[in-house]
Amino acid sequence: MNEIPDQLLVPRRFCGPPDSGNGGWTAGALATHLALACPENRAGEWPTVEVSLRQPPPLDSPMLLTEQDGVTSASFGGVVIASARRLPDEGEPALADVDPVGPDEARAAEATYAGHRFHPFPTCFACGTGREEGDGLRIFPGVVSGERVAATWRPHPSLNEDYHTYVDTPARASVAATWAALDCVGGWAGDLTDRLMVLGRMTARIDTLPVIGEEHVVVGAKRGAEGRKTFTSATLYDADSRIVASAEHIWIAVDPAAFGGVRP
Repeated sequence: MNEIPDQLLVPRRFCGPPDSGNGGWTAGALATHLALACPENRAGEWPTVEVSLRQPPPLDSPMLLTEQDGVTSASFGGVVIASARRLPDEGEPALADVDPVGPDEARAAEATYAGHRFHPFPTCFACGTGREEGDGLRIFPGVVSGERVAATWRPHPSLNEDYHTYVDTPARASVAATWAALDCVGGWAGDLTDRLMVLGRMTARIDTLPVIGEEHVVVGAKRGAEGRKTFTSATLYDADSRIVASAEHIWIAVDPAAFGGVRP
């Protein structure tokens, strides 16, 4: 069994709101520290991991990692920020993949990205319009047919997975970056312009890490809503329309002022 390290750090580059971590990146980074989940070849298939975000992840501040009964938790100041667990291979429902969208259609949809008109968190690592190419992911999902949103994504070399020796030739994006790519597309599918939401829970499965420099398509869909909660899904496809990774999310409606966001 792999031993987990003592700490988890979210560098400021990977913020969502200006003063807290991007939920997807934080969740993916925590998933890599879940001892029961890490495959020997990290570029290959990862099991389904569920991460619950309980508080805004602090930036540039080490969070203490502990493991108990198969759950790895990250705490700061004595408060649990996030916890992760591997879902069993049997007995849990499979993640609902979102139907694919062609790269041409996804590229055209980016022009209609609602975040171009108003963005509550322009600093966001995954979908922020205030991030430069090579700094943020700049995933700008616009509406496509079938009540889905979609965008293209070409992983930048700065996202290179560097924790293992590759068994294949292409360089690949990190697990945390892959989770981040699957994150905000769900929020925009749930319509972040209607009400501000932050990620409360994300469950993801990686079939293979995305290849650096290759064009991918990420697609999101709304699955329902209940009170303050919105339920969404996202799937990442490679250049040949093969599934790279899939995720499901639970979003929680919040007061923008509490997260440094802005209202439309």
